[in-house]
Amino acid sequence: MMRVLELLSLGCVVLYSFVFFWIIRTILPLRKRRPVRIAAYGVFHFIANAIIYSNDLECLALTFLAFFLYLLVFHKGVFIEKISVFLVFYPALISVNYLMMDIGSRIFYGITQTTYAEVIHSPELMLLSQGIFTLSVFMRLLFWAGAWLVLRKFLYRITAHLTLRMWLIVDALILASFVAVFTIIFFMPEETAIVYPICGASIFSSFGCIYLASYICDATRNTYRVQALERQSRYYKDKIQDEERVRRIYHDLKNHPIVLQAEAQGGQAATQSIQRLREQVEGYENYYQTGNEVLDMILRDKAKQAQESRIDFSAALSFQDGGFIEPLDISTIFGNALDNAIEASEKLPEEQRLITLKTGRLRDMLFIVVENNAFSSGAASAEMPEGTTKQDAFMHGFGLSNIRKAVERYEGQCIVKAEAGVFTLKIVIPIP
Repeated sequence: MMRVLELLSLGCVVLYSFVFFWIIRTILPLRKRRPVRIAAYGVFHFIANAIIYSNDLECLALTFLAFFLYLLVFHKGVFIEKISVFLVFYPALISVNYLMMDIGSRIFYGITQTTYAEVIHSPELMLLSQGIFTLSVFMRLLFWAGAWLVLRKFLYRITAHLTLRMWLIVDALILASFVAVFTIIFFMPEETAIVYPICGASIFSSFGCIYLASYICDATRNTYRVQALERQSRYYKDKIQDEERVRRIYHDLKNHPIVLQAEAQGGQAATQSIQRLREQVEGYENYYQTGNEVLDMILRDKAKQAQESRIDFSAALSFQDGGFIEPLDISTIFGNALDNAIEASEKLPEEQRLITLKTGRLRDMLFIVVENNAFSSGAASAEMPEGTTKQDAFMHGFGLSNIRKAVERYEGQCIVKAEAGVFTLKIVIPIP
C-alpha cells in the first residue's frame, strides 16, 4: 500500500509540474531548441516542488532566485516581461505550496497527536502520513489544472497583444501582493490563521492581474477595430470619390485633344494643360491591390502621406499568402516600418527621398522588404554603422521592438541593415 501511495504522489507531482510549466510557457514562450526545452522542464520541476516552511529565509530566497534565473535562461521575451511573469507567479507558487503542505501537516498531527520521532518508528503512522501527503499533492494538481482551464483564454490574449507599457501596469498592481506574501511567510506570526487569508488573497491578486491584463488587451483590440473601421470607411469613400473624378475626366477627354491641338502653337499652354490632366488622375494610382484588404487600406494611407511629403514611394506587392497574419499584426508591421521610413525620408533633400516596399512568397516563406535612403549624399559614409540597433542615428528605433514582437509571434525573423546610406528592413515569416 505504501508503494502504491508513493507512485500516486509521484505521478501527481510530475503532472502538477507539467501543468504549471505549461502555464508559464503559454504566457512566456520557451527558447526554440528541443534540448533546451527538455532541460527547462527538468529545472522547473524542482522549482515548482519547492517545500516552503515558515520563518525559512533560505528556502524562500533560493526559490526566489532559482525561479527568476529560470525565466531569464530558458524563456524568450524582453526583460520587463520576465519580471512581470515572475512577480505574478512567484507569490502563487509559494502560497499554494505553503498552504498545501502546512494544512496537510496540521491535519496529520491533529489526528494522531504524535511527534515526528514517534511517526518514523510506526509503519501505520508512516502510511497515514504518506496518504495525507498524496492527497495534498493531488489537491495542488487539481488547483493548477483548474487555474489552467480558467486562465488559458486570458493567457493567450496576453501573449498575443500585451505591450511593455501594459506589463508595467501589471507589475505595479502585483508588487504589493508579492511583498505581502513573502513577508508574512518569513515573519510568521504566532497565530498562523492570519497567514492563510493573506496567501489566498495573494493567489487571487495574481490571477486577477492576469484577468486585468487580458481586459486591457481586449480594450486595445476594440480600439484598433474602431480605428480599422474608420480607416476602411475613409478608404472606400476616397475610392468612390476618385472613381467619380476619373469618370468625369473620361467624359471630358473627347474635348481635350481639340484644346491641345489649338494650343499646340503655344508650347507653354499645352504643357500646362497636360500637367493639369496628369494631376487630376495621378491620385487614383495610389490604390494597391495586394490581395489583403487590411494591407490595401494601410498602403493607401501611407502612400498618400508619402506623396504629401514629396517622397518617391514605389511598391511591388503580393500578399495573398499573408492571410494567416492577424490584422492588428499587419498594421503593426507595415504601419511602423513605413512610418519610420517616411520620418527618415523627410529629413533628406527632396531629390533623395525614396522608399521601396516589396512583399511576396519564396517557397514556404513570406518575405517583406522595406528600404529607404537614410543619409543625404553629402554625409560622410564613415558615419554609417555596419549594423543598426534601436539607437541608430536615423530614427528607426521607435517601432522596431513592436515589429519584432509581432514577427516573432509567427516564428519569423526581423533583420535590420544600414549600408551605403540605405536603411533596409527585411522580414521573413514561415507560411503555415
